[in-house]
Amino acid sequence: MSKQASTKSPPVCEIESINEPFCIVIFGASGDLTSRKLIPSLFRLYTNNILNDNFFILGAARSNLSNEAFRQKTGEWTDKGNKDILDRKKWEAFSGRLFYTAIAYDDVRTFKTLAKRISALEKKHKTGCNRIFHLATPPNLYEVIIENLGASGLAESKKGFTRIVIEKPFGRDLESAKKLNASILRYFSEDRIFRIDHYLGKETVQNILLFRFANSIFEPIWNRNFIDHVQITVAETLGVEHRAGYYDKSGVLRDMFQNHMLQLLALIAMEPPNLFDSIHVRNEKVKVFQAVRAYDSDSMSGNLVLGQYARGEIDGNRVAGYKDEPGTDPGSLTPTYAAMKIFIDNWRWQGIPFYLRTGKRLKRKISEISLHFKTAPDHMFRNFPVGITPNVLSFIIQPDEEIILSFQTKIPGSKVCLSEVGMQFSYKTHYSSLPLDAYERVLIDCVLGDQLLFVRQDGIELTWSFLAPALQIPESSEKSLFRIHGYRAGSRGPREADRLLNKDKREWKLNI
Repeated sequence: MSKQASTKSPPVCEIESINEPFCIVIFGASGDLTSRKLIPSLFRLYTNNILNDNFFILGAARSNLSNEAFRQKTGEWTDKGNKDILDRKKWEAFSGRLFYTAIAYDDVRTFKTLAKRISALEKKHKTGCNRIFHLATPPNLYEVIIENLGASGLAESKKGFTRIVIEKPFGRDLESAKKLNASILRYFSEDRIFRIDHYLGKETVQNILLFRFANSIFEPIWNRNFIDHVQITVAETLGVEHRAGYYDKSGVLRDMFQNHMLQLLALIAMEPPNLFDSIHVRNEKVKVFQAVRAYDSDSMSGNLVLGQYARGEIDGNRVAGYKDEPGTDPGSLTPTYAAMKIFIDNWRWQGIPFYLRTGKRLKRKISEISLHFKTAPDHMFRNFPVGITPNVLSFIIQPDEEIILSFQTKIPGSKVCLSEVGMQFSYKTHYSSLPLDAYERVLIDCVLGDQLLFVRQDGIELTWSFLAPALQIPESSEKSLFRIHGYRAGSRGPREADRLLNKDKREWKLNI
């Protein structure tokens, strides 16, 4: 590379500004999600001049809070997340657009009062009746909120747009997901429903499709002829924290597999869409879910390992076991770890295993997708002490967003010795564009009406259907098929997860 090329400034892609006015009504506004994620993300978009000047945010929840108390509560979280960049003057200007109203979720009369409040604020802030309803409540409240939005007339689109944003989990099994879908489709058409999976907003995740389809050297080898297997790992060091009440009724399969893990699988495995837009991309993702090999309880048990963390040590600190966490059942069978082998029965991937694993209280925090290519023939090196390892293409999602391709090189010297090296690309060091948090990205797309990063109804139901055999067993006292293996907090997870690959003469790439 020439000196001139090396000093060239990195390319900058401007973030698409939101030109339309809008309002966001957040149900569950007194909860942690609003304070930790939604308000800080909206504030950061505001400070970077991405939002239209005409907007307001109306929080709604059961708690009795004044506008000022709501602003103070959210401001404390925003301050924690932006210690070095918080601009007090900008916060004062932004918080002047924050409002709050108490609501009873099961009382339609309070929704009618909410409608009047929204109308009054729309006139003041000139938002053109563009409304977004964001459900940041516990999932058991989704249906009653949706029903009362419909009964009060708030679900109707009159002058502007009316959209609804729903946080995961969308249902807790196939039956409940269908019921929730039927409820919401009574009042909102599919093009107005935004089911958030914030993982899809991460830059590396979005880049998977463009990396595949915009680089002609990769797409021809992205198939069973060249790839030996695929690994997807999402490891967390945190335990259940303040979510124990929710988590003990859900577990890792509902909390991570049905959404994050299978969505990542779909992006890696999908066919090229005819057009890079929300309709065509989501069509191809659904085709992947349709092609995933179905398991019954017997075959699922041989391809799934479940675990639950016990007390241990994380970063030198002693931590409690899952059953000792406040809010969990001391006799709980809820899994906090899952590893699964999945096959996709289509032309591209027939016979190629996808190994997925995720868990809490593991040794380190990392999320990575790795494609392991088939090993090159080594007969030509049979007389030399060399070791040929297969090429691996890795998409690292967190803690740092990177793409790494490993390949073999000869070590300088008189002997033939090979060494694996990595060709590494880092978003942090290469680009100077404003880095968007995953929630910031999905919130922008929601206001713009772009559903590319959101999950569709049929995709939701197909993933629940696939997991149905696994969801039934851990909740019963019958443990003959699915044993919940214990693992020490701060470890790599249950040993049985290693055996899932070892029996195929493979091993996990990451030592989590």
